[in-house]
Amino acid sequence: MTAEYLLRRCCRVTAGDTILFHAAAGGVGLIACQWAKALGARVIGTVSTEEKAVLARAHGCDEVVVTSASDFAPVVRELTAGRGADVVYDSVGQATFDGSLSCLKPRGTLVLFGQSSGKVPPFDLGRLGGDKSHFVTRPSLGAYVATRDELLACAAALFEVVAKGAVRVPAPRVVALADVAQAHRDLESRKTTGSTVLALR
Repeated sequence: MTAEYLLRRCCRVTAGDTILFHAAAGGVGLIACQWAKALGARVIGTVSTEEKAVLARAHGCDEVVVTSASDFAPVVRELTAGRGADVVYDSVGQATFDGSLSCLKPRGTLVLFGQSSGKVPPFDLGRLGGDKSHFVTRPSLGAYVATRDELLACAAALFEVVAKGAVRVPAPRVVALADVAQAHRDLESRKTTGSTVLALR
């Protein structure tokens, strides 16, 4: 449902758009990149390892930047012939914020929907102006499913793309509740792909 509101309502992706999606091999990324591709977008993803790059390509990414080997912002500018991305979807936060802004096209939008690397520090809003005229938003799922009708519409849109086969939802990694500390360590050290689910077992 996060993928739905990001792509269809927060900053609507249309055919021909170029998007950058950080953490493309994560739980949201694997779904959102497929969905964006089905909407006709060119999808550039970032991941931390070559293994994750293979997974991201198999789930909708046209190009993948391995951030442990390259600075993503110059690569995105090169891939877009200097134009920049229409939208950057950033769940990483502090570590990627400046780079995300720098690879947006004029009047592009940065959608900051998470902060796995920490909060973005206060910054001068003037950086968004001039010939850039960038937009930045900090949305949350709760705000986009605030009413029963919004919740049902969001869920229906998700189930529709899954039923059509446009989006394949990867099976989650299931971790026993007793191992929650290790699960958090794995997430923090970027060892995981897809979603992680805690289970009583």
